[in-house]
Amino acid sequence: MKRSIWLGLLATFALLYFSGAQAATIVALGASNTFGKGVSRGQAYPAQLEALLRARGLNAHVINAGINGGTTGGMLARLDRVVPKGTSVVILQPGGNDRRKLAPDRTSEIQARLAAMGIKVVMLPNGMLGGKPHQPDGQHLTPEGYHMLAEELVGQVAGALGR
Repeated sequence: MKRSIWLGLLATFALLYFSGAQAATIVALGASNTFGKGVSRGQAYPAQLEALLRARGLNAHVINAGINGGTTGGMLARLDRVVPKGTSVVILQPGGNDRRKLAPDRTSEIQARLAAMGIKVVMLPNGMLGGKPHQPDGQHLTPEGYHMLAEELVGQVAGALGR
């Protein structure tokens, strides 16, 4: 009798563990091109990335923690609020606002804090925005541009998740 209970518990645990019942949490931390300035939230790259990850069979939830005009100092200041415990990956898009606002670049401090928390970081440098369709302002991507960006990131994020 005891053996059947243990086997039942083990089978239940294995089913829950291997079914991926809990989604991997990914946080997209950045400025306006993470936020999706000029497009709907569903058209911004974090939402499109989540859809692409799920299409690959990965149970993932991507949190959009982008703020228009955000600086790396602001990202560092809100890091604990926007990166929940248990986050697997942070996609970090520092943007160009530090330079524009004459603010110090705090990217390395953000990376160090995330590493100390055991969170993997995927960098999204501004160079990844080039060659994609932009809105008339020349700074922000169109929905198609954000989709192209999500397609470029999906492999890196899946790799960081170990899948």
